[in-house]
Formats: sequence, C-alpha cells, structure tokens
Amino acid sequence: MTYRAPISDMLLALNHGAGLEAAVKAGHYGDFDVDIASAVLEEAGRFATDVLAPLNRTGDEHGIKLEGSSVITAPGWPDAYKRWTAAGWNAVSGPEDFGGQGLPLAINAACTEIWSASNISFGLCPLLTLSAIEALDAHGSEELKKIYLEKLVSGDWPGTMQLTEPQAGSDVGALRSRAERAGDGSYRIKGSKIFITYGDHDMSDNIVHFVLARLPDAPAGTKGISLFLIPKFMVNADGSLGERNDIYVSGIEHKLGMHAAPTCTMTMGDHGGAIGYLIGEENRGMQCMFTMMNQARLAVGLQGVGIADRAYQQALAFAQERRQGRAIGKPGNESDPIIVHPDVKRMLMQMRAMTAASRTICYATAVALDVSMRAKDAKVRTAAAARAALLTPIAKAFSTDLGNEATSIGVQIHGGMGFIEETGAAQHYRDARITQIYEGTNGIQSIDLVTRKLAANGGESVWALLDELKGIVKQVETSNDPAFGTTGAKLRDALASLERTSRWLLEHVTSAPNEALAGATPYLRQFGATLGGCMLANEALAARGIGDADPQRYVMLARFFAENITVQAPSLEKTVMDSAEAVNGADAVLLG
Repeated sequence: MTYRAPISDMLLALNHGAGLEAAVKAGHYGDFDVDIASAVLEEAGRFATDVLAPLNRTGDEHGIKLEGSSVITAPGWPDAYKRWTAAGWNAVSGPEDFGGQGLPLAINAACTEIWSASNISFGLCPLLTLSAIEALDAHGSEELKKIYLEKLVSGDWPGTMQLTEPQAGSDVGALRSRAERAGDGSYRIKGSKIFITYGDHDMSDNIVHFVLARLPDAPAGTKGISLFLIPKFMVNADGSLGERNDIYVSGIEHKLGMHAAPTCTMTMGDHGGAIGYLIGEENRGMQCMFTMMNQARLAVGLQGVGIADRAYQQALAFAQERRQGRAIGKPGNESDPIIVHPDVKRMLMQMRAMTAASRTICYATAVALDVSMRAKDAKVRTAAAARAALLTPIAKAFSTDLGNEATSIGVQIHGGMGFIEETGAAQHYRDARITQIYEGTNGIQSIDLVTRKLAANGGESVWALLDELKGIVKQVETSNDPAFGTTGAKLRDALASLERTSRWLLEHVTSAPNEALAGATPYLRQFGATLGGCMLANEALAARGIGDADPQRYVMLARFFAENITVQAPSLEKTVMDSAEAVNGADAVLLG
C-alpha cells in the first residue's frame, strides 16, 4: 500500500494540541493565517504520495553504490530531489531574505513528518540541510551567507553535519580533526569523520559540509572545538563552481536500515587540506553546532512519528484484508479479517495512540521554538525558549522510542508475513532503529532532561508545564462525557506521580547524581507518557468544541492512551526512586 498523510489528525494536533492557533491569536505569528497550514499540508501530502512514497521500496532494495570517490543513489532519487526543491519544499521555513518562504517552523515540522512517513531515507537529506541553514543564518559571516545561504535554503546545495570520528562518538570533545589558519583568512582542515549522513551523493552539484575541528592552540575538550564550512566544490566570485575541494568520501556503511541514505566515511587532507571557513568564533564551535543539533533532534523525533504512522497505515490495511479465525460467537466456517480480534484491535490502537501522542509533543516543541523567536514580548520569548528546551529531549527520545515500538507491533500484526521483506513491514522496523541512536542517543536525551532541563531554574519550566496539564485534566473531569472513562483519573494520578518524581530527581541530581542518572531514562518515559496523555485529552476536548465530524474517535484515542500508556507513570516513579541501588550495584553482576 502507499502512504496518505492524515491531514485532519495533523491539523488538530498542530492547531489545538500544540497550541498554534492560540499562539496566532496571541499575536506571536504576526499576520500568519492558520488556514495556510491546511493548504500546505494537503499539497505536501500529494507530493509525498505521488513522488516520494513509490521510491521508498526501490531505495531499500537498490541501496547506494560507491564508484570511485562518488556515491550513486538509487534510481529515481536525483530526479525526485530536483522536483522536491523545484516545488519549494526545502524553503518552507527558510528566511525570506535568502529565498525562503518564512513560514513557521511548526508548519515545516508537519511537513517533515510527511517526508519521513513517505520515504524516511529521502527525508533525511533535507533534515540536515535545514539544520545547516539555522547554523549559518545564526552564526555565519555576511560574506558566507551571501555565497551559501540562498543555495542552502533552496536545497540546490544540501548540507551535512560532521561531528563523529572513530574514537569520538558521543564524546565530541575527543575529536582529532585539525584545522590550521591560512594567510587569506580561510583554514585548512585535515582528518576523518565517520557516520556522515549524505556525506556524498549525486542529487546535487555541490554539498556544503559543516565540520568540527580543533586548532593547534585550542584548549582541550569541547571548549577547543571550532566549526567550519567546507564546500565540496569551491565557489568562484561569479557564483559558479570551481575546483574540487580536498574532502572526499572514502567509504560507505552497510547498515541495518536506511539503505537508500548514504552514510559515509569522509577524509580531508590527502591533497594539502580541505579549504574551510570559520562559522562563529574560534573555539566556540559547539555553540554553533548545538544550533544545528537542537533543530535536528526535533526533526529526528518527527522521523519517529512519521515511520510510526507509515507502519500503522500498512498494518491497518493488512488487518482489514488478512483473514484468520472468526469473531467470537459468529456461526459458520468463513474466516474473518483479523481486525475483528480484540488483541489485534489493541495493537492497532496502541500504534495509533503512540503516533498521535508523539506527533503532538513534537509539534508543541516546534510551536515553542517559533514563539521563542517570533514573539514581541521578551518575557514571552524567554518562557517559550525554556519550554522548547524542556520539550526537545522528550520530543526526540519519546517519539523515536514509540516509533520503534510501533514498527515492531506492525511486524507482529503481519504475523509471519511481517518477517518477510516482501510486505515492507520489516523495512519500517529496520529503518526506525537508527532514530533512537543518532543526533544524541536517547540515553543522552534522558541525561540532558534530568541534569539540565529539569534542573534549570529550580525546575521552574517543569512546574509551569505541569500546571497547564492540570488544567486540561480538570476540563476532562468536568466534561461529563462518559466516553472518557477513567481518563481524568488516570491523568491526575500520572501528573501527581510525575511531580513527585521530578522533585525527587531535582534533589538527588546534586546530592546523589548517580542515583538521579540511574533513573533518567524511565523518567523521560514517565514524562512523555504523562505529557502525551494530557495532550491527546486536550485534542479530544478541542475536537468536540470545533464540531469535528466524529469527535468521539479522538475521545476514544485519548482514553486508550491514558488507560494503557499513561497508566504506567506510577510504576515508572517507583523504578526511578527504588532501583538506583540495583543499577549502581550492577558491577557485581557485570564485572563479577
């Protein structure tokens, strides 16, 4: 089956669950009209269905090839990319001064979900280009912006992010790539990088690499890292392409999934050093890189949403067609579609509910980022920036955790056919796995949530968010809608549990940091399960208020999530608080 963007679900999540409509009414988006969102997403959905989705299977089967020092992508890939950029999709949220459409990041976030759902390997290329645009726009010199930013915004020249080295995975401070100052203000960079997404390909005539390296006199660790822009081909004064720069792909990785997205080993310095240009200040590269990484982390969360929805759509179609057994109490010998069986319904509802919750969390993160940049009031911008910082690790980790779970359930619903590549269910499962790893592993996201985001300002951002969620629960409990079942009670219990856990961790992160870190991952799960449940309940309330054709489907979805996933919050509280000794005493088992 092909992919169809669930536009009505996306718009409800965007406008009401994530708060875009309220932010527009508050004046944070200037003259932006929320009705634009519907038109943009409808058109994006058509492009994804007609152009990108048909290439998903082709890309997985064909993969990519290294010929000499060039990467050849799967058949149809270069043409699809040209059509994608020509249609303006790379420029949706780009700065208008450099050819972008200037639409909110929240709109582009919804588009990112669509690209990821229809063809996650393809969508991975522009994902990093958007991060490169953010870094160059925020930290680059006017001269570099004039040369490169318009091309990045259009997508004509995609961007890459080059951090990882063989000896320095998540420990970026251990990198060894070297940069030397040249007399003309440029730099010569030597070294090698691994796991570079779209490090080389045939979809464009130039690639703009953003590379971390260390100057000879730089201090040790992350404080001594600088960020450089290194073009694949040099750019002449008239804007034409010049000589090949000294940065080459030296190998490609053979991976579990994402077969159509080239993951490259890059080498610089075989011919004197790659010519690079400083972004920001010397030894302040991590500040610039975090601009890229924070944008990318939200985008990876949206990959989790997209692949979960694609797996759900396929599993639902299969369950409606596959006949096995009979419904309870049905006479006769004819088999029924497996969707009549309660356990299959449970699995499908779990996929649908997990997708919906993670979608709204990601969209809410994007809206917070928008407000932090667009609001006129400085206090509003500051509060929104704190909200975005808090939500980013949850959006990345919780959404990709659920994306992996959803694709696994999708294989299960297919039964033995799910384990066979022909159905495509296995591809979704394989493709999803990397999302929990790259752009900061989900364990790192959990540590960030506990040690930095929760601890910021004594937990002020957390308490403010919990107060808002309590207001949603109150509305559910006073709605007098029996279809909500025990949703209100489950959410209330989860919020109380999350508040207790947050206060416990806030105390222990300074007094007993190893105890806090031992519970970081279950805490993020608890946070996501509680936040997602409240957001889905809020959407259900909104659906009733706006006269949705079938608001009860959103009520039932919120109820399912609350009674099956949010209900886990109190047990996760016990895991956080009670299991630290067992975790920190694990050496007796692991090293005994």
